[in-house]
Order: sequence, then C-alpha cells, then structure tokens
Amino acid sequence: MGRAGVLMKVGILAAGGIAKTMARTLNGLKHPDIELYAVASRAQERADAFAQEFGVPKAYGSYEALASDPEVDLIYIATPHSEHHLNAKLCLDHKKAILVEKAFTANEAMAREVLEYGKAQNTLVTEAIWTRYMPSRAIITEAINAGKIGTPYSIQANLGYPIHLKERIARPELAGGALLDLGVYPINFAMMFFGHDLKEVTGTCVKGPTGVDLLDNICLVFKDGKMASLHATAMGPADRSGMILGTDGYIVVQNINNPEKVEIFDKDHKLVEELPLPQQVTGYEYQVISCLHALQEGRIECPEMPHQHTLDVMHVMDELRQQWGIKYPFE
Repeated sequence: MGRAGVLMKVGILAAGGIAKTMARTLNGLKHPDIELYAVASRAQERADAFAQEFGVPKAYGSYEALASDPEVDLIYIATPHSEHHLNAKLCLDHKKAILVEKAFTANEAMAREVLEYGKAQNTLVTEAIWTRYMPSRAIITEAINAGKIGTPYSIQANLGYPIHLKERIARPELAGGALLDLGVYPINFAMMFFGHDLKEVTGTCVKGPTGVDLLDNICLVFKDGKMASLHATAMGPADRSGMILGTDGYIVVQNINNPEKVEIFDKDHKLVEELPLPQQVTGYEYQVISCLHALQEGRIECPEMPHQHTLDVMHVMDELRQQWGIKYPFE
C-alpha cells in the first residue's frame, strides 16, 4: 500500500446491484483513508455509466485492466458466485488485496485454491460476509457471555426473498440456488455465536425447474450439544429473524442479514432489554474498514473472518449440496 500508507484506493469488480450498494457505502462513509477509485465491467459502457452515477474516477471495460492498475489497493469482487474463483485469481496475479462477496466461491476446493494462492502472493484475501464484521456481532456475543440468557443451547434463523426468477438464482451455471445466496447467512449466524466445531450437518431442500435448491431446511449439531435450525427461501419474503435460546431466556435479532433490533426476553417472555446498535452507512462499511486495518498492519486475513472460517462455511454448504444431489455444471 503505497502513498504513505494512509489511503486505500478501492476498485469494484462488476457493476451490478451489490456493486452499487458498495459504491453508495464508500461515498457515504467519507473515510479520510478510503477512496472509491475505480470500477470495472466487461462492457465499457456499463463501467462508464456506473462511474458517472457514483463519481468514480476510473472506469474499465475489462477486469484485467482494473487488476493491472498500479493505483488500486483493494478490489471488491461483486460478480456471481460461479465467477469468484477466476476473478480472485486474476486479482491475485497482480498482488491485489481482495474482498470477495459471499459465498466466497462455489465450493470448498475453489476456496482453498484462492486462499493458498493469496498466501503464496502474501496478499490480503477476505470474504465479504458483512454480518461477521458488524458491531452487532460483538454486542450480541457480549450479552451471551454475560449470561443474560443463561446457558445458550439452540439457534433458530431464517432468511428469504422473492428472488427465484433472478438469473443468478435460477441458473445452475452461475452456482444458483438459495443456499449460496441466502442460506449462507443463517449458517454464518449460527456459527458466529456457537462456533465452528460441528458434529453433524443435515438438510432438506425443494428444487426448482432448473434443478437448483429454492427452499432449504438446515440442521447443524455442534460437538458441545448445541443445535441450530435454519431456513432459507428464494420463493418469497421471510421475517429474517434470528433467535438464540438459553436456559434463562432468549435473544431475538430482527433481520439477521443486517440487524435492526436486538432484544432480550426472560423465561416468562417479558422484554427485559433492548441492546443499542450504532448508526451505520449501509452496514457494508465495516468489512472495508477491516481491510484497511489489515493492509496497514501487513496482514493477509481479517480477524472477523479468518481463512479457516471461510473454508468451514464452504465445507458445510458442500456437504449439504452432496446430500441434495446438487452439482454445478462447472464442478
């Protein structure tokens, strides 16, 4: 990270919806050490339109051009799941730090390959699973550790949106389906609070006409006897809630995808406390700030989502797909 080590110039690879959210975040963040510097699309016109909309200084008509720009410090990869593996390797060819949108890759083998290449290049690689970086995570963990619900033993969480007709969901060749797009959040929610020591992973899915999973029920059993019951759906909206059940009460999280409210209830279902959550730009900013700190400290992974944790989550999703008989065409 040149230029006195204070400024992280960010390039966005792809120009779709999630890329636009990141652009809005970086513009709204107004962080003195972070600059939205470039965008790349496979079509120059799309890159130009994006750059104009968000005031981005550089617009590239190829991913290669972005990766080879010496000014870029961090590249945020916002393409479909199926492309992450190749996009990440391209960026690492040029020793560019990368923040890769979840799901990190389409499977564990691809994830391992990217992470090992990142290590060989001594370059920062991290997964953009934004909920792991949010302050709400530490706030909830603190409440659990303080014994506010007694001994926790069970988690329930769901996420759903009416997106089954979207290309990135419907098409197997884009690693479509509910699991990698939506199921990844309840899985991360459970593992954030109950750890990564799993004894058993089981699940059932309902597939759509193209053979991808559109409705998922997932059960994780942890080695210490805790359990998580998780649900994901691409068919329609779900209430997106998460519950952490303990022997003396429970925590209810409104919207596990971006917590809006966290409440603690006692044994008699009485609300005893609402945990205050800080104001934010969009919620995307925390992962970017974590990348800045990692670059400033010369680290190749972020503490909020270490490489092993990314591999663990990919392993769970691989295991589920194997049970469901779902294989992507490129695997």
